[in-house]
Amino acid sequence: MLVITVDLIPGGVEPLRRSIGTVQISNISDLADISSYHLLAMEAANPLTGTAARTGECILFGHDRRQSVWKLIEAAAAAIETADWEPL
Repeated sequence: MLVITVDLIPGGVEPLRRSIGTVQISNISDLADISSYHLLAMEAANPLTGTAARTGECILFGHDRRQSVWKLIEAAAAAIETADWEPL
């Protein structure tokens, strides 16, 4: 499993650091060369967009594991946009 955390550091001031999002990426294909992944995301409330804190999940199908981890993160980020979201 990969866990990605997105922290916001306003103005680069470390004491103001806060997590605004996380995603867990879990392989559900026995590490096959072409794999599918379960994605579980959490997002903090965002006053700029007016969204409440929420969680979402979806499946990323058919990812080529022989690519860079950044390609997996890119594909996961795109898939999360289609997730079923529930308010916290």
